[in-house]
Amino acid sequence: MTTTQQLVPLRGVKQSPLEELFTSGHRTCQGCESALVMKLMIKAAGPRTIVLGSTGCMYVANTTYYSTPWVVPWMHTQLGSSGSAALGTAAGLKALMRKAKMKDEPINVIAFCGDGGGADMGLSAISAALTHNEYNLLILLYDNESYANTDIQVSGSSPWGANSTFSPPGTLHRIMNRRWKKNTAGMLAAGHPQARYIATGCASYATDMMNKVRKALTIGGPTFMHTLDPCPKGWDYDPMYSHELGVLAVQTGIWVQYEVEDGKITLNGPSKVLARGKKRLPVEEYLKRQGRFAHFTPEDVAYFQSQIDEMWEKWWIPGVVPPGPQDP
Repeated sequence: MTTTQQLVPLRGVKQSPLEELFTSGHRTCQGCESALVMKLMIKAAGPRTIVLGSTGCMYVANTTYYSTPWVVPWMHTQLGSSGSAALGTAAGLKALMRKAKMKDEPINVIAFCGDGGGADMGLSAISAALTHNEYNLLILLYDNESYANTDIQVSGSSPWGANSTFSPPGTLHRIMNRRWKKNTAGMLAAGHPQARYIATGCASYATDMMNKVRKALTIGGPTFMHTLDPCPKGWDYDPMYSHELGVLAVQTGIWVQYEVEDGKITLNGPSKVLARGKKRLPVEEYLKRQGRFAHFTPEDVAYFQSQIDEMWEKWWIPGVVPPGPQDP
């Protein structure tokens, strides 16, 4: 395994680099948290980085008439291929350096994907990439909980009951999406014990997110990060509340902040405090702020709350490890 850049942790947002490597010129929606994830991700990684973007919101909105907001080398890759693109790029760099066809230096390789392209279609490629311990790379899944690029269809990461274009509430069936959100990071951590670093994040907690990107790139080997990205268009709320909704997702316990480093699981930030007994905010505080849950009845809210309560009260580790089989 080649050496990595040694990116030191940031003590706060004010210590983050001033250099902007994801600049103006993109066409993301007003209040887009995924654009903020890209900005923080590359700010944490630095200029000696190659970014690979699979088809999705952050590809379409970041390429306009032969222009791009990316200052670093950037390449578009196909929907579902973030894992293979990251692996191929890391392998190619290693081969070129071994043959002395380019300078032997640590270069960060980051491939990003949306929840449709990562948690669903690209899951096998991500899994394959995480088995190749000889290559350094980070795969970042930005999760706006829908196929937002193609007009808000349900993905494996969509919440139970959420309104979407293909699964709207109706008179016969009020709840069309009856699946619970896929536990992608937890699944990959359990299935790839040799992967040195897997984490969750949220741009509402910028320092935490940037430090996790830095740790993933420094530790070496294939790594994975999953961020929750509030989406004004898909979630149906005023764009000015994107940051607040990210905070509420964590404080209600719906989204759990954690990292798995060399097999050791650590809850981070507010999630750590909640695990120690601090009272979680009611999930209604989060749900009522979004039009995609406007059809919920009090019974629906109560069911949603019961599922979150069960995760925090009965799972071995909230958000990461569910309970084992129950005795009959």
